[in-house]
Amino acid sequence: MKTITCTLFFLCATTVAFSQTASVLTNEVQPVRINGHVEHASEHPMALESSLLSSGSYSYAKGEVPLADLASPIYETPLGDIARDNRKERAASNAPKAARVVED
Repeated sequence: MKTITCTLFFLCATTVAFSQTASVLTNEVQPVRINGHVEHASEHPMALESSLLSSGSYSYAKGEVPLADLASPIYETPLGDIARDNRKERAASNAPKAARVVED
């Protein structure tokens, strides 16, 4: 079963590889034709103003205020302050230091 699968895969792979070399386009030179647009860069009047609102007058609605507008921002201690505090704690504690360092 394994040899049949490998043989089928090899057959498909070679078929795909050889089919990519087939010429799709002719070797004749084809000049590029750029079609011009009649109204390209011509002046014309702008459209009339139109309101994006549903009515022409000012309107407002009463509703709930999002929680993000009411909540106070959460204070996060900067990492530099945390590092300084850790360094002070280590210096203040009288933990024994390593006598020798072993690196493998």
